[in-house]
This record gives sequence, C-alpha cells and structure tokens, in this order.
Amino acid sequence: MRISKKSSTFAPDFASMSENSHNIIDLSRLPVGTHSFDIQLDSDFFASLEKSEILSGTVTGKATLNLREEDYQLSIAVHGTVFVVCDRCLDPMPLDINDEQEIWSDEENDDRSTFNIQHSTLDLSWLAYEIVSINIPLVHSHQPGECNPQMELLLHDHLCDEPDPENDTDAE
Repeated sequence: MRISKKSSTFAPDFASMSENSHNIIDLSRLPVGTHSFDIQLDSDFFASLEKSEILSGTVTGKATLNLREEDYQLSIAVHGTVFVVCDRCLDPMPLDINDEQEIWSDEENDDRSTFNIQHSTLDLSWLAYEIVSINIPLVHSHQPGECNPQMELLLHDHLCDEPDPENDTDAE
C-alpha cells in the first residue's frame, strides 16, 4: 500500500468522529526514530461507522512507525475476527483477519514541500480498518451446512430444477 506525501492527513472526516483519539498520531510531536503503537478495534468502533459491511468484531493490531526527517514508513499488523452478513442466509458469520501492510510516504517525489511532518497526522484506527476491509472477500457465505437451516429450506423451495429453454444447447 503506497500513500502519497500529498495526502498529509488520513481520513479527515473519520478523525473528527473517532472516539479513539489515542490512535491518531501527530507526527510533529514525535522525535525521529522508531515508535510502536497498539491498536484496538472493537464492536463499538465498527458500530460507529456508517455504511460498513462489518457488523461487529474484535481486531487488535500493532503499528511500527519509522519516522525520518522528511518521510516515514509504517507497518501495521492486524489480527482478529469480524462478523459480516452471510450472502446466502443473511445471518452473521465470522471472518478471521490476519494481515500486515506497509505504508510509506512517497520518497520518489522530489518536491519535499508537499509533505510536511509538522502538519501531518496518521489515524491508526482508520488505517487498521482499511486493512481489515480489504481482507473481506467479495462473496461471503458460511461453509456448506452452516447456514441458517430455515433459510436453507426456503432457498431449496425456490430452486428451479427445470433447465432454462433459452440456454438449452441440446435442443438444437
């Protein structure tokens, strides 16, 4: 994951609504060097987000920031379980999350004036949430036999057992 220096504040709308302000890191207050931070995303955090497909969960993370004079490198590892809606039966289902991503300022850009550590913040909660989000598959459903049995019966009742005549290639 590469973040451009031109983006000096991550998720500004989220930062203003975040109750976990201890996860918002003001880079201007940190000395140059390596720093570690713990991250905790819980069900209250996920419930506070609008339009998130994550219903609830508990995710812990560890962020390691290597802050230099004019740039930085950030590594975030997240582990935990989140609950999403099963696409098949519409019941909540758990998804295990285990991922690590690196984020760094864009050192290839020679215009150092676009990145100013004195006016930059990192919202570790939001970055951890984004890592969790990219780990959710496009289609999420229970393993066979684990869906809600009542919904399975309804789905089975509506199955079409007859072939579609428009797509039947044997009729030709």
